[in-house]
Amino acid sequence: MSLAVISIVLASAMMHAGWNAVLRFRGDRVALMTMLAAMSALIALPGLFFVDFPRAEAWPWLALSVALHVGYNVFLANAYAYGELGKIYPLARGTAPMLTLGASIFLLGEDISPLATLGILVLGLGIVTLSLDGGLKALKASPRGIVFAFITSVFIAGYTMSDGIGARAAQDAHSYVLWLFVLDGIPLLLWALVRQGRATGQMIAQNWKAGFVAGALSLGAYWIAIWGFTVAPIALVAALRETSVIFAVIIGVVFLGEKMRGYRILAIGIVLAGLVLMRF
Repeated sequence: MSLAVISIVLASAMMHAGWNAVLRFRGDRVALMTMLAAMSALIALPGLFFVDFPRAEAWPWLALSVALHVGYNVFLANAYAYGELGKIYPLARGTAPMLTLGASIFLLGEDISPLATLGILVLGLGIVTLSLDGGLKALKASPRGIVFAFITSVFIAGYTMSDGIGARAAQDAHSYVLWLFVLDGIPLLLWALVRQGRATGQMIAQNWKAGFVAGALSLGAYWIAIWGFTVAPIALVAALRETSVIFAVIIGVVFLGEKMRGYRILAIGIVLAGLVLMRF
C-alpha cells in the first residue's frame, strides 16, 4: 500500500474518531446511532443525482451490507447494555481487523505480505489493550458484554468484506457509498422508532446540529474507507481504519481533559508498531 493511500485512510480514521467525539455523552447509544444514520442518509441523498446507478452486480452486496450494519448496531447496543463503553468498544473494534484479515486471505486470496499480516495482528492487539482499563478482572466482570462485543466484531468484519467486494463490483466507490448510506439509514430509523418511539424523535430534535456534523464526518470517513477498498487490500484498509480508536483516545486527552494512563500509552505504542510493520 502506498504512503499516499495510508495517509488518506488515516485521515478517515481521524474523521471517524471526530464524529464519536462530537456525539460523546449525549444520551442513549441506540438513539444516537439512529440520529447519525439518519443525518448521514440526509446528507448523502442529494449526491445520488450526481452519480451513476450502481451496477447490478453490486446490489446483492449492498443489501447484505445494510443487513449487517443493522446487526452491528443492534449487537453493539446490547454490548453497551451489559458492559462499559471503554471496554466493549475497543474489544469489538480491535478483534474485527483480525477477522477481516482471515476472510481476505482465505476467501478473496488477497496477497498480503507476512510483515503486513503481523502488523495487522499487532495493531489489533494494541486496540484491544485499551479494553484492559482496570485489568482482566474488570473486563471479566461483564461476560455478556464480552460475548456481544465479539459478535459485534463479526458484524464489523462482515460489512467490511461486503462493502469491499460490493464497491469493487460496482466499479464506482462513490456511487456505492452514497447508495449505502441512504439505504442504511432507513431500516435503522424504523427499528429505533419501533423500539423507542418518541424518545428517538426527541433525541434527534435536541441534538440535530451535533448529529449533522457527526453525520457528515461519518459519511466522509467511510467514503474514504470504501474508496480504499478499491485500491488496496481490504484487510489493510480495515486495520488502518480502526486506528480511529487511538485517535479518539488522543482527542479525549487533548480536548476533553482525560488522563493519559499507562495502558493507553502501551496501546498507542503497540498500534504504532503495527503501523510500521504494515508499511513494510
